[in-house]
Order: sequence, then C-alpha cells, then structure tokens
Amino acid sequence: MPSKTDLLKGIRDEVWALKDSPLYQYRIENKNFPVLGEGSHDAHIMLVGEAPGKNEAKTGRPFCGAAGKILDELLAHIGIARAFVYITNIVKDRPPENRDPFPDEIALYGPFLDRQIDIIQPKVLAGLGRFSSAYLMQLFHINDTRPISSLHGEIFEATASYGTVHILPLYHPAAAIYNQSLKDTLKKDFAVLKKFL
Repeated sequence: MPSKTDLLKGIRDEVWALKDSPLYQYRIENKNFPVLGEGSHDAHIMLVGEAPGKNEAKTGRPFCGAAGKILDELLAHIGIARAFVYITNIVKDRPPENRDPFPDEIALYGPFLDRQIDIIQPKVLAGLGRFSSAYLMQLFHINDTRPISSLHGEIFEATASYGTVHILPLYHPAAAIYNQSLKDTLKKDFAVLKKFL
C-alpha cells in the first residue's frame, strides 16, 4: 500500500508534466514552479487557496508572499502552527499577472485537489476566497449560491469518501491587504477552526 507521501508525490509528478495545461507555457517561459501544497499529510485542517502568485511560483511554496504573512498571522492568532495544517490551491500553476483562474483551468486542476483531499482526509476544508469556496461547495454538493460576503465563517457538513468533512468558506487573506477591516472578520472566522484540532 503506497504511503500518503508517495501518493502526493505521484500527483506532484503529474502536475510537473502537465503540458496540456494552458498555464504550462507561462510556467516554462518564466522559470516558475508548480505549487502543489505543503504541511502535514495527516492534517485535520486543509486550507485551499485559488492559484499561486508570483512569490509562490518562484519558490514552489503556497502562501509565501504578502497573503501568506497574513495567513500565518491568522493561524498564530488561533494557536495553530502552519506545520500542522495542509495548505494548497485549486490551480497549481500561476495564472499570468495574478489574474483570477479561468473555469477551464479550475476544471483541469480540480481533480488533483480532489485526490489530495482523499489522501489527506481532513476534518475541515477551508476555502480561501470565492473561487476555492465555490469549488469546495460544488464538490460536496452543497447548494448554497450566496456570495462569499454572506457565506464566510459558516460551517457546512458534507460527506467525503472517507467520512464526514466540514466546509468553511473564508475570505482570501489577500483581501485584508486592501481592506484592513476584513482582518478582524478573518480572525473571527478562523477561530471556528480551533474546534477541529
């Protein structure tokens, strides 16, 4: 039986070789890395962003830029070390100029995220931003189409292949860079994660 690490490495290798991706050429031209994810392979909490930014694509690490500093601050605020969660994105390659991921990109990379979820088997999946929150809600057949401004901080219970999972839509940490008042909202919403430790 392959280990979780071996299974995740298999996903990594497939993404590295994903020449069919509309983002592959941009990755090669800019000497970028795909960003698969990092953290505990036995994490109870999985944080799912949308797509890597410039710093992430240069290092291959998720949330290592300005939004990552805010994410680290939010985790520290609730007493959770970054090493105890698993952090990833739906789209594993950087879209040009940090634009929003296109639907065909989400459709192409989504199955890799689905497999990461099945391997790690988290108790809670927190969607960081509207695209990842909408993806997770759809994946687990939660029919609530309210905008992230209404959904954020609410917990939705769903059934995964391995049992019960909770979906938590959240604002993207980058939103707090442009709107400081959202940081307090994010802190309050992140506090919900404590009960899943």
